[in-house]
Amino acid sequence: MSESDLRRELAALPTELRARLDAAGFDGDRLVTLAAPLFARARGEAAVDRDERNRVRGLVEAPREGDIVVHPSPGSAEYTRLASIGSAAIARGELAFCVLAGGMATRMGGVVKALVEALDGSTFLELRLRENRHWSRRAGVAVPLWLMTSEATNAPIRAALAKYDAPAHVATFTQDLGLRLTREGGLFFGEDGQPSTYAPGHGDLPDALRRSGLLEAFLARGGKYVWIANLDNLGATIDEALLGLFIDGGRDVLVEVAPKVSGDRGGIPVWADADDGAGRPVRRLQVLEEFRLPPGFDAATVRVFNTNTFLVKAEALAHTNVGYAWFEVEKKVGGRVAVQFERLLQELTAAMPAAYAQVPRDGSASRFLPVKDFDELAKRRDEIRAVAAARGMSEQT
Repeated sequence: MSESDLRRELAALPTELRARLDAAGFDGDRLVTLAAPLFARARGEAAVDRDERNRVRGLVEAPREGDIVVHPSPGSAEYTRLASIGSAAIARGELAFCVLAGGMATRMGGVVKALVEALDGSTFLELRLRENRHWSRRAGVAVPLWLMTSEATNAPIRAALAKYDAPAHVATFTQDLGLRLTREGGLFFGEDGQPSTYAPGHGDLPDALRRSGLLEAFLARGGKYVWIANLDNLGATIDEALLGLFIDGGRDVLVEVAPKVSGDRGGIPVWADADDGAGRPVRRLQVLEEFRLPPGFDAATVRVFNTNTFLVKAEALAHTNVGYAWFEVEKKVGGRVAVQFERLLQELTAAMPAAYAQVPRDGSASRFLPVKDFDELAKRRDEIRAVAAARGMSEQT
């Protein structure tokens, strides 16, 4: 397989598929560029190892004392001060909440995760809608709730929103669409004989949100802050004090990190070289996945990890140029190996000045309750019930 072969395959894509790809931000030239190592390997040429390509260059250092603040304790004077700042911003209509809802629950039978029952007959989507209704009533203003869907989840989620009679300030927007390749760099065709498509990851969010027009309209109305969270982490909800902490700190993004326990792996905050979004080198405290760390750096020395929950200034989200890295990933599709390229939302922290807040992960105060399968859901159900009761998710009307 060669570059010219892949370009011919892309030129011959069915018209309907081409239209879907174009509407979802697909870039054929980018795919050809990303496939270069596949072509080289197919020709038997020496190519840079995939793991080595993923690693960052230069010095990587652990966070320093004071780099990570601890979520203020409820009832403290500092909590009250910060909560006042946050609640005032919400009441002015300055906050939107954005949920990553593009995932199919493959470990739950391949269904739309948003529509999986999470608690006492209520789906993840219903609980998110109730939380939004609670905060909109409390603030006296509609808090925009945006759901980033994928091609696989968009129609079912929109149908569910209609069924639940969701208000107008609840909206969906669709993430990017990519094409899988073979290990040799050609288009990967599914069992239906069609090119196999996929969602390239939550790093799509800034581009997809810009395409939707939701962010531009929010800014025009005086919107300032966007909270981003995984659909299945019901601990990641609106928190007035945390919003106040973000506003008070003045950084472009706030990353929620949780204390590590045995077995935890994931992105961690480290000091590393970056690009400031304007082509200038800068050193930032940024989130890197462990597979990106240089040999010899011990991830265990960093005792917190990224929960994939972020507060971002809307203006920065709309205009910062994030130089995303694209990661080559192999997936089993229909029993065969396919190659796809993905990007990670946490790379916002390489392009934007970031602050870090350590949040609780236990009990009704938990802000980290991820659910990946039914066993995990069963294990966390009591905590989810406590969180739901404390944060307005149990309110039926």
